[in-house]
Amino acid sequence: MGFRQRLARLFIRENTSNPSTPPGGSPPLPPRKGGDPLTLYYPQGDAMTIATVYRCVRLLSESVASLPMQYLKRTRDGVFVDAGDMRMDYLLNVQPEGALSAFDFWRTVVMQLLLRGNAYAVPRYSPVTGTLYEIKLCGVGTVAHDTTNGTYAVNDMNNGIYGTFDEDEIIHIKGLPGACPKTGVSVLAYARQSIGIAQAGDSETLNRFLNGGDVRGIVSNSGDAVRGFGEYQDEELEKTAGNIDERFRNGERIVSLPGDVGFKQISLTSADMQFLESRKFGVLEICRFFGVHPSFVFSDTATNYKSAEQANMAFLSHTLAPLLRNIEGELRRKLLSPSLSARYSFRFNPRSLHACDLAGMADYRAKMLQTGSTVNEVRRMENLPPVEGGDTVMVSANLKSLDTLLGESLPAEPQEEDTEPQKHKNDQDEGDEK
Repeated sequence: MGFRQRLARLFIRENTSNPSTPPGGSPPLPPRKGGDPLTLYYPQGDAMTIATVYRCVRLLSESVASLPMQYLKRTRDGVFVDAGDMRMDYLLNVQPEGALSAFDFWRTVVMQLLLRGNAYAVPRYSPVTGTLYEIKLCGVGTVAHDTTNGTYAVNDMNNGIYGTFDEDEIIHIKGLPGACPKTGVSVLAYARQSIGIAQAGDSETLNRFLNGGDVRGIVSNSGDAVRGFGEYQDEELEKTAGNIDERFRNGERIVSLPGDVGFKQISLTSADMQFLESRKFGVLEICRFFGVHPSFVFSDTATNYKSAEQANMAFLSHTLAPLLRNIEGELRRKLLSPSLSARYSFRFNPRSLHACDLAGMADYRAKMLQTGSTVNEVRRMENLPPVEGGDTVMVSANLKSLDTLLGESLPAEPQEEDTEPQKHKNDQDEGDEK
């Protein structure tokens, strides 16, 4: 070997070991992925595996599915009452299609709306009578929407739906629109960064438990290298590092280092990374995207009765009401003709959400009686039979008109005594004595 080659080997040290296998003989652990922007912004896997996303989707979908859908007809007085269509009531509240109950149907619709941004259903009519006999829900990824021509190409093998449908032939419930208002965008698309951070946190937690909270660091010597023996010193350091790594993996907590070898930790603990604080903040971020109060996902937040009541009202008014209105409007637009849409309507009955609040329902019924409702009307809301005399409108005894109060406060006028009958009686007595 020439002088130049020896000189080059002092500066260029070859690594003859397999880079994928550390010098301890143990197989390498999977690398940690914490900073890849693609992993954070476009999360891989199912978002429903995240506890907060699962709870928000289940809360919204089952809240809608638990409400009864009413098919109403407008009377001459402008009041909507039950239309009395038993077939429509069966499709909306019992079984829209052969394989799904009404609860499963509406729950799946809302889940597709939140997770996919769009939900599609095909109404089927009898070729003989022309009446609606089934509402078929399309599977995920089986509908191609041509926004330019306004057509829908459906290829659903599981449900047996094929063909191209026009805009008025298919029920299309859209989420929050994106660049094109004709199609919806899922909540996951807007919340992909927050969901990616939550998924990274779950992966980091799993990785830490699998590795036993292992420590990563650098093994080095005192820095005094003997000239001409650098590669041999490096090999010894590699062996020492592999020995330390293997002993840590075997569960040892205290490891001695030979000679002047030193160990410098480069991994951060959970406290240094503010790991737990980041996970708590991720729960709040995901709840903001779904419009759900953190207390509804069992988050560790300080709540009292008043704040819980306000959170419930905000959920009904700002989160659930627009979702119900979206479904009601699409059914009215696609299942009714323009001439009938002014006389008939579809409406969810939100009173079922308060069925377990007995104190609130009792206070609501009492106030309805005080404001002009009859006893039988209130009993009908609770599915109770009418009672005799229950159709009379009652008012509170504490409320009186001003005329009545003034009449009661004025003193009574004195009445003149009738002396004529007494005088006639005295004259009669005198005649009897004579």
